[in-house]
Amino acid sequence: MRYKIDGHGHLLPKAHEIPAFMKEEKVFWISEDGSQMRQKGWSRPIDDKSYFVEGKLEWMERHNIDHEVILNLSQLYCNGMKKKLARDVMKFQNDFNAGIQSTFPKKFTCGFVIQPAYVKTALREIERCHKELGLDLMCLPTHFLHASGQWKSVGSSHMDPIFELANSYNLAVQIHPYDAPRIIGLQNKYWRFHLVWMCALSADTYHMMCANDIPSRFSQLRFCFSHGNQMAQVNLGRRIQGFKGRPDLFIGTPTPEKHLLSRNIYVDSIVHDILSFKLLVSRMTSGQIIAGIDDPYPLGEMDNVEGSYPGKVINDAVLMGVISRRERSEIWYDNVLNWLYGADQSQFIDRTGLN
Repeated sequence: MRYKIDGHGHLLPKAHEIPAFMKEEKVFWISEDGSQMRQKGWSRPIDDKSYFVEGKLEWMERHNIDHEVILNLSQLYCNGMKKKLARDVMKFQNDFNAGIQSTFPKKFTCGFVIQPAYVKTALREIERCHKELGLDLMCLPTHFLHASGQWKSVGSSHMDPIFELANSYNLAVQIHPYDAPRIIGLQNKYWRFHLVWMCALSADTYHMMCANDIPSRFSQLRFCFSHGNQMAQVNLGRRIQGFKGRPDLFIGTPTPEKHLLSRNIYVDSIVHDILSFKLLVSRMTSGQIIAGIDDPYPLGEMDNVEGSYPGKVINDAVLMGVISRRERSEIWYDNVLNWLYGADQSQFIDRTGLN
């Protein structure tokens, strides 16, 4: 295998790097003893050294991962925040990620986040991140809280101005579910929102993006859905049946089959079982799958979870004949670069030396 690039990772800032206003506004902070990350009414343990950059570099070396794509923190999508607060939080997250990429150019490629509810602010932030910070990966939640009080998918027409600008810059786009407890009116029990409903949010946005023909209309963009977009893979037959059975509900929209093999739609490999991975390959081909770990979270392929390790499902797919060794190598390197940079990968190769 030539090189390994993890296409889905996260980093925490150190407690002292987080601006005071973020704790004052109860947006996000880290406990004084460094054991918890917190928001208003929420906390979770920081249970691995790889949450922070020094530990991340050690973790990458231990698992022979040459480079990692750092996404924004899901807690900082800024849904429901007032405009100024959302702008300040986005600026912090994006400046932090730009600093990581600038300090460790051979090890990290970082994304930037925008809040779609505020279109003009989002457009200015895209300009700043692309032109000033050198970030070319736009991170989006599957859904955002619109000013009307309604949750909207990033597959809606509201996004057209944002996608038009991103398209002109030839950006990669990463789509990740979050905020399911605020969208789905169910009791928060047995981690149901992470295990079930976040997968449903991804499938919903994929459905909306395809119905609005976004992959064709913004063909320079390259979209990657997190966690294999699992439910969308299973759901395809039902969507086709619905399209045929109720054509009055789909006037002017393309068939769900149109984007099944779209070359600008990718998914990551984090599906945790070989049958799900086999379905990804059957539906999309291995060429549209990128390696992803979702480290350092326990729903990623982390070696501190029993029976798990980084890249397990990809290795299992080789052992069971679902993909070849060559396809495994492409999933770890070529496909990630095709998603991030398309045809012109010279910028990445010059920055990292990985060729």
